[in-house]
Amino acid sequence: MQLSFHGAAQTVTGSKHLITLENGTNILLDCGLFQGLGSQTEELNQDFGFNPSSISYVILSHAHIDHCGLLPKLVAEGFNGPIFSTAPTMDLARILLLDSAKIQEQDAEYLNRHLEAHEDLHYPLYTENDVINTINKFKIIEYNEVFHINEDISFVFTDAGHILGSAAIHLSIIENGKETKISFSGDVGRYGDLLLKNPQVFNQSDYIILESTYGDKLHKDTAPVEDSLYELIRETCVINKGKLIIPAFSVGRTQELLFALNSLELKNKLPDLNYYVDSPLSAKATAILKNHPDVYNNGVKGIMRIDEDIFNFKGLRFIENVEESKALNNEARPCVIISSSGMADSGRVKHHIKNTITNKKNTILIVGYAEPRSLAGRLVSGAKEVQIFKNTYFVQANIQSLHSMSAHGDCDDLLQFLTNQDPKLVKKIFLVHGVPDVQNAFANNLEEKGFKDVIIPSLGESFTL
Repeated sequence: MQLSFHGAAQTVTGSKHLITLENGTNILLDCGLFQGLGSQTEELNQDFGFNPSSISYVILSHAHIDHCGLLPKLVAEGFNGPIFSTAPTMDLARILLLDSAKIQEQDAEYLNRHLEAHEDLHYPLYTENDVINTINKFKIIEYNEVFHINEDISFVFTDAGHILGSAAIHLSIIENGKETKISFSGDVGRYGDLLLKNPQVFNQSDYIILESTYGDKLHKDTAPVEDSLYELIRETCVINKGKLIIPAFSVGRTQELLFALNSLELKNKLPDLNYYVDSPLSAKATAILKNHPDVYNNGVKGIMRIDEDIFNFKGLRFIENVEESKALNNEARPCVIISSSGMADSGRVKHHIKNTITNKKNTILIVGYAEPRSLAGRLVSGAKEVQIFKNTYFVQANIQSLHSMSAHGDCDDLLQFLTNQDPKLVKKIFLVHGVPDVQNAFANNLEEKGFKDVIIPSLGESFTL
């Protein structure tokens, strides 16, 4: 069998990994949208690197757009098989993909209104109707259930602890009478996460496809998340009378922020301000998370005994329509605005950054991983000026980051994820979802732990297993 890499290869976006068997069966692990790669992004999202109609099955690790965001395009271009996922992943994918289609249509409309004479018209990658056709192909599989696709192919989902519904995928494939076990980590969460349970252990694998986003780092912020948030709110909004803008993914990160702010209120420390969540998607995702309380860790379940709504507090308001969102730009009072997307390359948050970035009173807080070429990544790297909607803006606002809020495990978390694996029995580890410098450092660490064949595949590269 062959394993080829068509996304998240020496980058952290566009997750797509293809297993091809000798009988022509094609199993696609994830089908993610490329994000935050500058001028390359559009080109990479146009071409899968394989024929969509040739794919037999899709197994989806979780609902983040960089893992599921090209599924509607795959379906529109000929894929007609099942998409296997957990139930929460299907619930989240529905709202995320519909939102993605809507954002693409809005962005295309905006860009076409400001088209230069020499430029071609912009079109969305897929429509809302494509999304509906895609969701109809989902088949729900429970955690820890051995599901047999056919007599030669089976798999198990284990909880990856990354976001609601996230799973690592563990395949057993029999070919020519020989069984091969392949594990794909998806995105590995944190041990000791604010909200979710720890990643589960898994049985011995022959080959492991492992994410490596923070493979060279440790999430060791000097203060707990809620304390860091309190200090930034106090300095920006109370002392400087400015706005705190937080780009945050609608699924996972936004809920962690709301939980931390609610914790401040429970301790009577939350400043008396308006707190806006400017993302209709975030409201829907928060409601879905409330419907799956079984995913919470024991600490959160303890808090729920004294506070039944852990995502609500005084001053919180969810912004629904575009008019309300635009009105925030004219809001003179200090406030906190949480808005998607997390890398600040699309969605309403780009407009909020555009309208606050040149004022020293304001702060832009990055609370998760940001691809270096994304707007959030450029701000974190110290850029003095940035392009937003084709215009140049000088960075005068205070730029801060809070790495401990990342839903991706750090180096120690990734190593702990592999604890139950005997390195001598793992034939190869393929590092994906990371940038080369980080992956090289992590590969060295893995080799020191006894994993002797660690590979960093490039985009489109194929290997015989």
